[in-house]
Amino acid sequence: MAYRSGRHFLQIPGPTNVPDRVLRAMDHPTIDHRGPQFRTLASGLFADLPTIFGTEQPVVVYPSSGTGAWEAALVNTLSPGDRVLMYETGHFAALWSNMARRLGLDVEVLDGDWRSGVDPARVEQHLADDDEHAVRAVAVVHNETSTGVTTDVAEVRRAIDRAGHPALLLVDTISSLASIDYRHDQWGVDVTVGGSQKGLMLPPGLGFNAVSQRARAAASKARLPRSYWDWQDMLDANANGVFPFTPATNLLYGLREAIDMLLEEGLDQVFARHQRHAAATRAAVDAWGLETQCRVPSEHSGTLTGVQVGEAHDADAVRAVALERFDLSLGAGLGRLAGKMFRIGHLGDLGDLTLLGAIGGVEMSLEQAGVTPSASGLTAASKHLASNQS
Repeated sequence: MAYRSGRHFLQIPGPTNVPDRVLRAMDHPTIDHRGPQFRTLASGLFADLPTIFGTEQPVVVYPSSGTGAWEAALVNTLSPGDRVLMYETGHFAALWSNMARRLGLDVEVLDGDWRSGVDPARVEQHLADDDEHAVRAVAVVHNETSTGVTTDVAEVRRAIDRAGHPALLLVDTISSLASIDYRHDQWGVDVTVGGSQKGLMLPPGLGFNAVSQRARAAASKARLPRSYWDWQDMLDANANGVFPFTPATNLLYGLREAIDMLLEEGLDQVFARHQRHAAATRAAVDAWGLETQCRVPSEHSGTLTGVQVGEAHDADAVRAVALERFDLSLGAGLGRLAGKMFRIGHLGDLGDLTLLGAIGGVEMSLEQAGVTPSASGLTAASKHLASNQS
């Protein structure tokens, strides 16, 4: 392939761009994962990771994708045939429910429209009707990566409590962790699932479970088969600053640097930056005369924006132009949204000029793909950023 000058614009909603500081941290000789130097690294991570999740409880770290962390959440808390209530807010919520079925769980799905988040009233009613408390867990996605829609997790917990139901609450934060305000303890979450490749600004390869005391109590009785994913094996080893098997050492070096960067900026500022960039992106979409996939203003994602192109156009054609002409990668529409929308990722290590460059690339791609913008989205986004300084 011919050399292409300039940087590639990776504007998918994860994996995200890896900052130079993190890259340099990972460019380090591998060390003995049973030695004292590694124990110092790991012990510091185990102490600081809970802050990122908003918890004082332990966070289990796996060498895995986020999908592996999904499985860990299920197999540690449930037994064969247990009933799980899941809410289909989009493609990734559907994948998680499919996994639960394959693991031998009895899955009840509340269908969604893929344009809005979880309706707490429906969850509350379903659980209120469950007189025998057959539902053992409620599983929801905080930020649905396929649609750009965020769910109010605190309200879901309140709905469970109003129903007087003992179900555990399992939450996927793979595309919201370290980007959108999240509070594991305060919101009464039992298992929070995370991954390294989005807001944590790392390559793929680390999966996370933040676990409540209720979740650990459930794990002591759960009977789904587990070995690699067993929390107790991990927690016992972690107490001594090690892992029960070979860890992803160099990714852990990167994680150390990423956490330091997040804490230096301040998590509140990180969340505000993401919301500001999301609002600027939506201003661009409005100027183009297009519609976001999310239809409820309060549920707009801070990490990505799904853009509908209308029935007369093909979103994948826009994405193809963006990549071929401008070296810009946009997220595809997934599942039932294939070809109908594209996704602009605006999370992780991102500044104003990078965002404006991406929006300019999208605008040119729309024009060349035959989707004529009503007005300049680049101008609208730049005006929003200029009038809303961080």
